[in-house]
Amino acid sequence: MASLNDSHFDLFGLPAQFALDAATLDHAYRTVQAQVHPDRFAAAGDAQKRIAMQWATRANEAYQTLRDPLKRATYLLSLRGINVGAENNTAMEPAFLMQQMEWRENIEDAAAAKNVDALDALLIELRDEERQRFDKLGASLDSGANQAAAEAVRQMMFIERVASEIGAQIERLEG
Repeated sequence: MASLNDSHFDLFGLPAQFALDAATLDHAYRTVQAQVHPDRFAAAGDAQKRIAMQWATRANEAYQTLRDPLKRATYLLSLRGINVGAENNTAMEPAFLMQQMEWRENIEDAAAAKNVDALDALLIELRDEERQRFDKLGASLDSGANQAAAEAVRQMMFIERVASEIGAQIERLEG
C-alpha cells in the first residue's frame, strides 16, 4: 500500500497528468476503497480501525479531487509548486475582463426581464466557453506552461461561478 503522503495520482497508480480516463480512475478508486474500507476492519483493534478510516478518507478526498477537472488541474499545479492563488490573484487579461463584463450585463438584463430563455442561452454559451478553455488548459499543463495553466484555472473558476449564478437566477425565476 502507498503512503498516506503520496500524491493522489500515486495513490491510484495513475500518471500525474491532466488527461485522465474516468473509467480508469473509477476502477482505481474502487480497488483502493475495497482494500481500505473500514468495514473490512470491523473486528480489528481501535488503532487499525483508525488507520483504515484515515485511508478511506484519503482515498475519498483524492478521488473527489481527481474526478473534477478544475480541481485536478489546481492539484496538478500545486504538485509543480504553482499556487493558483484565485483568492488573491484576480488579475486577468483585458479581453477576458471585457467578456466578464458582457456576461454580467447580459445576466442582469435577462434576469430583470425575467427571460429564462436568454439565461439558458447564456448558460450554454458559458459551457461552450468552458469546454474550449479545458482544451487549452490541458495543452498548457501537458506542455509545462504552468503560469498559463494557472491563469486558465482562475478564468475557469470565474466561469463556474457565473454559470452557478445563472443557474440560481433560472431557479429563482422558475420557482
